[in-house]
Amino acid sequence: MVSKKLSLRKRLALELVRRIKKDTQPDLRVLFWECTLRCNAACRHCGSDCKATAQSKDMPAADFLRVIDSLKPHVDPHKTFIIFTGGEALVRNDLEEVGMELNKREFPWGVVSNGQLLTPERFQKLKRAGMHSITISLDGFEEAHNWMRRIPNGFQHAVSAIKTIIADNSMAFDVVTCANQRNFDSLNEFKEFLIGLGLKKWRIFTVFPVGRGAQEPELQLNNRQFTDLMKFIAATNNEGRIKVNYGCEGFLGGYELEVRDHFYDCQAGKKVCSILADGSIGACPSIRADYSQGNIYKDDLWEVWTNRYQVFRDRSWMKTGECADCKMFRYCEGNGFHLRDADGKLMFCHYHRLLD
Repeated sequence: MVSKKLSLRKRLALELVRRIKKDTQPDLRVLFWECTLRCNAACRHCGSDCKATAQSKDMPAADFLRVIDSLKPHVDPHKTFIIFTGGEALVRNDLEEVGMELNKREFPWGVVSNGQLLTPERFQKLKRAGMHSITISLDGFEEAHNWMRRIPNGFQHAVSAIKTIIADNSMAFDVVTCANQRNFDSLNEFKEFLIGLGLKKWRIFTVFPVGRGAQEPELQLNNRQFTDLMKFIAATNNEGRIKVNYGCEGFLGGYELEVRDHFYDCQAGKKVCSILADGSIGACPSIRADYSQGNIYKDDLWEVWTNRYQVFRDRSWMKTGECADCKMFRYCEGNGFHLRDADGKLMFCHYHRLLD
C-alpha cells in the first residue's frame, strides 16, 4: 500500500490528463543524438557500457545532418529540441560545427555531459555555436561522485564546469544526481552545497538495474530509502530555494506534482526519439536496441516515426503480470518503458516500492 494516497483533486486531474493524452497525436519534440559511445569515465551505472575506446565508431556529422535535413519539412524546428548525448558528447571535437549547422536550420540544441572537458574556453565555443541548454552530472560530494564516475578528479572538474555555467547565467541549465547508497545520507547537506553554488534547478534519478547498474548493489536504494527520497524532494520543493524534479521513471501515486512539476508520463516514442551511435532509431536513449524501430542508414526517420512506434504508443500490451490488476495502470500505462526488459517484463514498479 502506498503511504501517500492520491487525493480526490489529484485523481480528477489525472483523469483529465488521461483523456487529453488519448486525444493527443504523436508530436516529435525531443531528438536525442547519441553522438558517440566513447567516454572519459567508467560510470558504475552506465546502461550502454561505454568505454574510452568504443568498438562503435562515432557517427559522422554529415550523416546526422542529412537526417536532420530529411526531418525539417515535417516538423517545426523551433519546437524540436536536439540533445547531444553519449558516451560523453564532449569527447567529439566537432560539436560546435554540428551546433552551428543546426542553428542554420533553426533547431535549438543542448548537451548532456559529465563536465570533465567543459573548460571555460570550451563552454564559450559551444555558446557561440548556439548551445541553448546544458546538463551536468554530479553525484554527491567528492568521495561519492568519484566512486560513481570512476574518473580521476571527477568531482573537481564537474564542480568547476557548474561554476562556469552558473557564472555565465545565459542558458537553461540543471544538475543531475543519481541517488544511491553512497550519497543518500548526505543529500540534504549536498542540497545546501548546490544552493551555495547558486544552482536553481536539480534533477534526481534513481539507478535502474540494466547494464553495469545491474551488477552494483550499492547503486540501488531500498524501498524505505526510496520513499524517504520522495519525501525529501517534496520537502525541498516546499522550501522554494531550489527546484527539484525526480526523473521521469515511473508513476508515484500521491507524490505526483510534488516531486515533479508535471504528472508522470513516459514520452518515449510519443514526443521523444533518438538516433543511436550505430544509426539505430529508437525512443528515449535509455531504451536500448531491443526496441529500435529502424536505422538511418536504411530507413527514413520520419517514416519510422510516423508508422513504426506503436509498441510505444499503444501500451495495452503491458497490462500483464503485476500490472494486470493494478488500479493505477490507467495513469502509469505500465511504468517507464526503460524499466522493461527485452521480453517486455517489468523489472520493478516505482509505485509499489513506496511504503506505508
